[in-house]
Amino acid sequence: MGDHQTMAIKKSALYSSLWKSCDQLRGGMDASQYKDYVLFMLFIKYISDKYANDQFEPLVKIPKGARFKDMVALRNSKDIGNKINTKIIEPLVAANEEQLGRNDFPDFNDSNKLGKGTAKVNRLTKLIDIFDDMPDLSKNHADGDDILGDAYEYLMRRFATQSGKSKGQFYTPAEVSRVIAQVIGISPQNTKLATTAYDPTCGSGSLLLKVAARAEKKITLEGQEKDVTTAGLARMNMILHGFDTASIHADDTLAAPHFKGDNGQLRTYDYVVANPPFSDKEWSTGIIPSEDEYNRFKWGVPPDKQGDYAYLLHIIRSMKSNGKGACILPHGVLFRGNAEADIREKLVRHGYLKGIIGLPGNLFYGTGIPACIIVLDKENVTKRNEHVFMIDASKGFMKDGDKNRLREQDIRRIVDTFTNPKQKDIPRYARKVSLKEIESNEFNLNLPRYIDSADPEVIHDIGGHLRGGIPEHDLDALGKYWQVFPGVREALFQTARPGYAKLRAELCEVQTAILNRDGFVTFQKQAMRIFDKWRKTNTPRLDDFQKGGKPKALLDSLADDLLGKFRRAPLLDEYNIYQHLMDYREQTMLDDVYLIAAEGWASQPRELAPEEILAAKYFPAKCKDIKTLDEKLATLEQQINEARNAKTRAKLRKQHTDIKAGREDKQKELDKMVDAKYSELTEADIKTLVIDEKWMAHLSDAVRRETVGVSQTLTARIRELDERYATPLPDIAKGVDKFTKRVNNHLRKMGAL
Repeated sequence: MGDHQTMAIKKSALYSSLWKSCDQLRGGMDASQYKDYVLFMLFIKYISDKYANDQFEPLVKIPKGARFKDMVALRNSKDIGNKINTKIIEPLVAANEEQLGRNDFPDFNDSNKLGKGTAKVNRLTKLIDIFDDMPDLSKNHADGDDILGDAYEYLMRRFATQSGKSKGQFYTPAEVSRVIAQVIGISPQNTKLATTAYDPTCGSGSLLLKVAARAEKKITLEGQEKDVTTAGLARMNMILHGFDTASIHADDTLAAPHFKGDNGQLRTYDYVVANPPFSDKEWSTGIIPSEDEYNRFKWGVPPDKQGDYAYLLHIIRSMKSNGKGACILPHGVLFRGNAEADIREKLVRHGYLKGIIGLPGNLFYGTGIPACIIVLDKENVTKRNEHVFMIDASKGFMKDGDKNRLREQDIRRIVDTFTNPKQKDIPRYARKVSLKEIESNEFNLNLPRYIDSADPEVIHDIGGHLRGGIPEHDLDALGKYWQVFPGVREALFQTARPGYAKLRAELCEVQTAILNRDGFVTFQKQAMRIFDKWRKTNTPRLDDFQKGGKPKALLDSLADDLLGKFRRAPLLDEYNIYQHLMDYREQTMLDDVYLIAAEGWASQPRELAPEEILAAKYFPAKCKDIKTLDEKLATLEQQINEARNAKTRAKLRKQHTDIKAGREDKQKELDKMVDAKYSELTEADIKTLVIDEKWMAHLSDAVRRETVGVSQTLTARIRELDERYATPLPDIAKGVDKFTKRVNNHLRKMGAL
């Protein structure tokens, strides 16, 4: 066991191993419970690997006998659970009492959760075996990248998904955390070690860590979390991400804030972020707001059963005079009345409210209600208090199981729009709203009052419904297509009568007609030229990437450049193109580039360049022959299924058997040629296969598909218009009369009339 120390770990393989470890624990516990065991195993394995040969004083001390290898030695012990508690966990906590507490870790001797006797021994032994099979976790990521932190985040998302409605509060979706980290303006350029970030309701720490990731780890982190177990998760999370010095305190932030300055008031920070419990009904427990010594409620006292503004006021009080902040709150804070309305007015008048970002519903694990990000900024207040920038991003998401999830393009669109210095208005998406307009709405900030995000209302043409024909003004509204596809409108439509048109072709022929026109061909070539320009710029950068490089930095720059190149491409949404790259990055490229960063290009050519890609490159004729035989076999299989005569079926089966045998011989021959070719490949050959034949070929095809998607969108709109006006009202009336007569005849025969 454990003989894997020189291997580079693959992100997807690590995820798979971690989820496999969860399988050992399911059954006796809820995901909110078994997560504690899996995360502890990940933690002890990581710190043991990281500090195994540390010549300096490690930030996390591991006493002798309490390393992961010592846990491995406990495998199959009768009292394995008790020994893990007493020989591993307790010494570890005692040696790091300022950072870790016993409540941070689960009880490995809990028979109610882990089973009794042999069942417990087997379950914990298998759990240890899975982690023992993992490579050295201290060497699994390139400098500046965080594959282990990603794995922790992957687990937290899966746990939150499985834990159900009441247990998801320990995790803020990573995508929302990334939006917050970017809209508050944090970057490596404006942070240093003395820069401070604080989360008063930090949960497992995911939001704080996304802020830190934007700062590239040059930052001081502090957080407070009411739930003791979740605070323990946060402490482990900080260490797993390399923030050994982060300070996480377990207590009620509103009733007993831990972080204070020398004057006894709340400590203030450069950045404050939070995802507090929505509409906390117990927020005032242990507080007399009118006597609050931290002066948090000078703008008003929030309602007893609605704690949202209590947390927001705590955040504002915790920001430095030039501090930035962001808080996730339910939409109710934007429009509820009474005390909240008074606080909201003061928030706007003071100029601290920089913006509001409306998010899709059902994003969060603890609730399905839609929420918003309140963006705060105390700097340059006098310049900004004339307006609030609003974004309604509620329609940009993907389904992910029974939850919704922001896609990469949704995150990027929000961030690009919000951080654009000009803060441009975008119809149905974003608006810079003046204080005067907000005042005229009595400081109600409900987004639909300011941004109409609904799709344009369908306006029916009476003339079209009465006499048939597609209104020319509906076709005029598709002008952006006709401009890019000259001649297509004329090819598809003819005049039915003044002001109305009809299709020249059948509906089923419309898309083919569009694809075959010179205008579309020119449009597609233009899109591919933009892609080729991007390819020529970035292929040398990929070619120059070597062992020890930074995978995420490389891929981020590629994505930024692709987005920029397609910003002015007609009819194409540059964010859709960007999404194709980000999807492929997650599925394939990131693992590939991590492998190259860890071991170089030539270490695992089969892993980087799969056999089908090598065969297609070097032996195209052989591949074509096999493909032809596969097509023949598929045809024969269909004929066999359809044949009714037994002799015919027997004859066809004989042909199928003969061709299949020949196909297998050709495959064996090709496999031998492929095997021989792998041993001959130079590093330059591998780069060509991976960069050109794998990565670029996939992305080129994705861009081409996106151009075809434009034709599909236009075709769908034409079909909608044609079907809307296909049957004039007189024809409908005739049809009604016909069916009425038929029904009446039946009723007469039945004696009902």
